[in-house]
Amino acid sequence: MFDKILVVCLGNICRSPTAHFMLQQALPEKSVSSAGITAMVRDGVGWDMDAKARSIAEQHGHSFPKHEARQLTREIVAANDLILVMDQEQRHYIGQRYPEALAKTMLLGHWLGGKDIPDPYRRSDEVYQHVYELIEKSCNEWKTKL
Repeated sequence: MFDKILVVCLGNICRSPTAHFMLQQALPEKSVSSAGITAMVRDGVGWDMDAKARSIAEQHGHSFPKHEARQLTREIVAANDLILVMDQEQRHYIGQRYPEALAKTMLLGHWLGGKDIPDPYRRSDEVYQHVYELIEKSCNEWKTKL
């Protein structure tokens, strides 16, 4: 039913690539991708995954491929069956900008009681670790539901 899954955050360099790669590894039969509402792109090239986010994931045994942030567009939204966002504000944004997609947009932390996953960008290692743990728990729940 949900064969194409999109994970969305703001910059598409910390939370969404982490969840994207975790879900893709856990659900190899699915197509998982990510995008950002305000994607980190410079001179037409999307930024790679944030170094701290990558380092925390590697400390937990993950090895993620090179990543290139990309901007969320109507075409990307339309091409996916399920859109997972980090917080209610992002879900609201998608509902306002792409109303046809609201019904297929859910929180990544939905199965954790509708928990928002905060943005760790430029914060302490402890914040990155906490966010990683929330993403990991959320992805573990989603993989049992999908």
